[in-house]
Amino acid sequence: MNIFYPRFYFILIAILSLNLSVNAQDTDQRLYEIINKVSADSIEHDIRKLAGFGTRNTFSDTVSDTRGIGAARRWIKSEFENISTKCDNCLDVFYQKDYVTPEDGERIPKEAWVVNVVAIQKGTKYPNRYVIMSGDIDSRASNTMDFTTDAPGANDNASGMAGTMEAARVLSQYEFENSIIYVGLSGEEQGLFGGKGLAEYAKKQGWDIIGILNNDMIGNIEGVDGVIDNRSFRIFSEPTPPTETEQERRMRRFYGGEVDGISRQLARYIHKNVKTYMPEMNPMMIYRLDRFGRGGHHRPFNDLGYAGVRIMEAHENYNRQHQNIRTENGIKYGDVVEGVNFNYAKKLTAVNAINLASLAWAPPAPEKVEIGGIVEPSTRLRWEPVDGDIAGYKIYWRDTTAPQWQYSRFVGDVTEFTLEGIVIDNYLFGVAAVGNNGHESLVVFPSGTFR
Repeated sequence: MNIFYPRFYFILIAILSLNLSVNAQDTDQRLYEIINKVSADSIEHDIRKLAGFGTRNTFSDTVSDTRGIGAARRWIKSEFENISTKCDNCLDVFYQKDYVTPEDGERIPKEAWVVNVVAIQKGTKYPNRYVIMSGDIDSRASNTMDFTTDAPGANDNASGMAGTMEAARVLSQYEFENSIIYVGLSGEEQGLFGGKGLAEYAKKQGWDIIGILNNDMIGNIEGVDGVIDNRSFRIFSEPTPPTETEQERRMRRFYGGEVDGISRQLARYIHKNVKTYMPEMNPMMIYRLDRFGRGGHHRPFNDLGYAGVRIMEAHENYNRQHQNIRTENGIKYGDVVEGVNFNYAKKLTAVNAINLASLAWAPPAPEKVEIGGIVEPSTRLRWEPVDGDIAGYKIYWRDTTAPQWQYSRFVGDVTEFTLEGIVIDNYLFGVAAVGNNGHESLVVFPSGTFR
């Protein structure tokens, strides 16, 4: 017995050590792999190709194979199809389009089709649940009605389109439980028509949209304010859905949640993931739908009640946006390739890719989350169970003035839990579902109360 005891002892220690290392594993190594697979060279190639079409104004040439919006969208579609061929036809690629006339908006010079290029990577478990990454196909000159002048749109928005295509190349190498959509949207400069068309299409098709990550200008690091910064980027999100009911607005007056809408939860999710997997980056959560008085292609999705954010550079250079190519008083104007930092575009593409993957690997979010604990020393939460095989649920809470979730507790596979000693008056709360792979759903803010 004494002879075999040491061997048994060391085997036991090894097993315990292995279990400890597994339990301590709180990150998914595949996300680091995805980050490393994103290629700056590939993004540069695509930006140069898109800028090389001369102009991609929505109303530009649709017949030429070398110039105009038609050539650009056909090339994007062919690239998505090439990606699909390499992943055993894992992408469903198609055009989604809507017809517009001058009566539809003041920036529409003539009748035309607004054509989006869509590539869907179907999920294995929840094929009708979608997370979307978008870039814009179109570009513009100083005068948005001018559809013939050169408008290469290298940063605005070949960078976002190239990032979307690169994310498709990388993520098509994996399988996900939820579906991912990679899309090039048109008509952004004329009034967000491409996003509006796809959002309405999604509603008619009954898509269950987890959220849209709209990428509009992800390649500039030199701001017009003189700041050069290749690590910071902005996440714009509106505080509450525009589709909320009057009853929901009245409830918020008494229960809080002024900054806890679905788009804001999506922004928090992205922020947390980036700080975990890309700590060298500086994600800036901006509490606004978009830049001051301006708009982006996530807005039409928000308008229909879907979660959506805009991801973009931190320091814009207005000399390189919506400008005819020229030099005046020694200042160069125009959105040309030389103004794009490809390594920075790579970083922001990786930001998108790891969040697309995390959400696509995550279980559905819990529904009908309710909270109780008025005039009690503890806080109680309950929710409906998520269909499928999950590890359980995690409760989050934070100070009412804190921008991010500060505290959390994994409570197992239950549908009700009491946080003893946590007074409901002093915090805000939410619940997320946790998959067996460790990936979490978006946090759901309570929509009702109980006693």
